[in-house]
Amino acid sequence: MDSTADSTALLTDHYELTMLQAALKAGTAERRAVFELFPRRLAGGRRYGVVAGVGRALDAIEAFRFGPEQLAVLDGVVDGPTLEWLAGYRFTGDIWGYAEGETFFPHSPLLVVEASFAEAVLLETVLLSIYNHDSAIATAASRMTLAAGERPCIEMGSRRTHEAAAVAAARAAYVAGFTATSNLAARARFGVPTTGTSAHAFTLLHDTEEQAFRAQVASLGKGTTLLVDTYDIAEAVAKAVEIAGPELGAVRIDSGDLGLLAHDVRRQLDDLGATETKIIVTSDLDEYAIAGLAAAPVDGYGVGTQLVTGSGHPTAGFVYKLVAREGASGDLEPVAKKSASKASIGGRKYALRRRDDKDVADAEVIGIGAQPAGDNNDRSLLTQLLRKGEVVGREPLDAARERHQASVAELPVVAHSLLKGDPVIPTLFQ
Repeated sequence: MDSTADSTALLTDHYELTMLQAALKAGTAERRAVFELFPRRLAGGRRYGVVAGVGRALDAIEAFRFGPEQLAVLDGVVDGPTLEWLAGYRFTGDIWGYAEGETFFPHSPLLVVEASFAEAVLLETVLLSIYNHDSAIATAASRMTLAAGERPCIEMGSRRTHEAAAVAAARAAYVAGFTATSNLAARARFGVPTTGTSAHAFTLLHDTEEQAFRAQVASLGKGTTLLVDTYDIAEAVAKAVEIAGPELGAVRIDSGDLGLLAHDVRRQLDDLGATETKIIVTSDLDEYAIAGLAAAPVDGYGVGTQLVTGSGHPTAGFVYKLVAREGASGDLEPVAKKSASKASIGGRKYALRRRDDKDVADAEVIGIGAQPAGDNNDRSLLTQLLRKGEVVGREPLDAARERHQASVAELPVVAHSLLKGDPVIPTLFQ
């Protein structure tokens, strides 16, 4: 079996390979270099961002190999010496980064990649692809879970995006506080809990709604969730409690004025003695709709389209830039772009989260060329992910989930605002 059958090496752009060819010919390909992946700003006037995709990126780097299949595709794209070089490609450098689930701000050095120019430049596109997508989803998910408070959010957007993106979105949402997904591939691949009961099609399959409810309860038990808005909601709720009794787990409402309907359904359930039966709402929810339902007797949210599209911001806007290169002396020297509105800041970066005496974050401090000065209450943000090409930063997904909760908890309370504004803490350079 071809060991590169699952290679990620072609998840890149043509110009990565032509740059490599030119650098090999010029003798600069092996020049030591530092690349950084960072945001220039936060998308959509949001107050903070959330790092996601770190674990997926580590997997992608390990699988970045050029076997016969990949080299055959590149025949005619690059010359023979470049193909020969690619056949032996292995990333052997060092990578540091923000751990998964961590919050970030403008110019946060989310990844610092130190290797030869040739090794590091080839990773640009695949790293940006993973980080931009997953962090956009996690940032939207974090805003939604903050708006939801103690009420659980379930990811159910698979049918609204590309099939591969759906799996990554489910993973990113879980990192940012969602409790479960409907996507079974996310369960198989990443261990994300899954949940689900039935859609309107199941009700419409049966001659009557009562028959559908009885079939579902007989199969899944009284603790199941019955979908009550296929026909008349009040009639459906009455029939659901008649069939399952007060042990009915939940009812789901998928249309209409969810706030108003939730009040009506809660009143009806209580009158029928089903005081413990929960109300789950779905239907094009985003963080604003969730916040608008805060006063409604809702027990959980199912979120689809708005989550998997980043709630209007499907990319985090990250860039991957060369910030230092080996100079004539052998030391690293800063390099930077001066392009209008796209300038970069040269020099290898370090970062810490400055916190006050109450453990509340008050600045993102970035050191250029050296670790910024801090005290015992500050947190260093960069952790080593690869050392000499070997992954050293892999961790369970639940660790990222716990980190996210702690990172958001230390932010000033204005982080909970859904209004557009400045980042909740400033970015300072030292």
